[in-house]
Amino acid sequence: MRYKILLTALALLGAVTTPMAQAQTKPIRLIVPYAAGGPLDVTARALAERVRDTLGTVIIENKPGAGGNIGADAVAKAAPDGLTIGIAATATHAVNPWLYSKMPYNAATDFAPITQMVRVPNVLVMNAEVAQRLNIHTLQDLIAYAKANPAKLNYGSGGNGSAGHLAGEMFKRDAGIFAVHIPYNGGNPAQLALLGAQVDFNFDNLATAAPNIRSGKLRALAVTTLTRSSALPDIPPVADTLKGFAIDTWWGLVAPAATPKDVLNRLNQAFVAALNAPETKTRFAILLAEPVPSTGEEFGKLMANERAKYEKLVKASGARVD
Repeated sequence: MRYKILLTALALLGAVTTPMAQAQTKPIRLIVPYAAGGPLDVTARALAERVRDTLGTVIIENKPGAGGNIGADAVAKAAPDGLTIGIAATATHAVNPWLYSKMPYNAATDFAPITQMVRVPNVLVMNAEVAQRLNIHTLQDLIAYAKANPAKLNYGSGGNGSAGHLAGEMFKRDAGIFAVHIPYNGGNPAQLALLGAQVDFNFDNLATAAPNIRSGKLRALAVTTLTRSSALPDIPPVADTLKGFAIDTWWGLVAPAATPKDVLNRLNQAFVAALNAPETKTRFAILLAEPVPSTGEEFGKLMANERAKYEKLVKASGARVD
């Protein structure tokens, strides 16, 4: 009789196994909506290693394409059991909803936020020789020159609707100046154009621009975060001149919308602990990325605010992808 009771109890326990319990025995799939080797991929792999003791194996799956939409859509349509999570980035969850006429997912409703991961400043840079020739040493100098020489400046970006393009449009709007936008097929060609003095200034990712800033080929005039960056402590933020200006790159973790709250809490605790680890901060510093652990609610609010900001910027710029 006791043997039968034990078997019955075990059967009942198996029948009520929760997604959280399943996550302890099955690997978690973390979808990165961009190619392997980039900053998002590197940071995801670093965190996957650090949460192994609490969450078990986390497998990174790269699903690039359509500006990140393919990978984000795979997360949105996955089973909400905590076994599939993904990275939400500035493009996939703030810019693309306004850049693409047809989206495969709803960035506002198809995801449950887990935590923000990082923030990476962008930086306003000029070709150092051009800056010297035009006698531009500060952001105020650039704005004054643009106002005194209407339509003589231009700036490059990695393409219509890219972070560099939208940062440039925001800068022009807030500074009350005009500069011709020249889109290139990616961030690297845009930087090469700046180094070759084919364009006057760019808004570039700090991690990408830093080596040329340090070598003296580029002159950094301002960072785009509200406060100074620890990576370039001597460079003031644009916001010192144009109040409230902030347009940096961020990404974080999300799950499908219907994922249970207890599963989200468990994921948040594990990844926040990993982000707070000194080893994580050291590894991310190489990418000039600042860990920003948060609650799910805080990350959700950030994404909502960013969508509202980029809606205005994308519509004002007229940029479209399809």
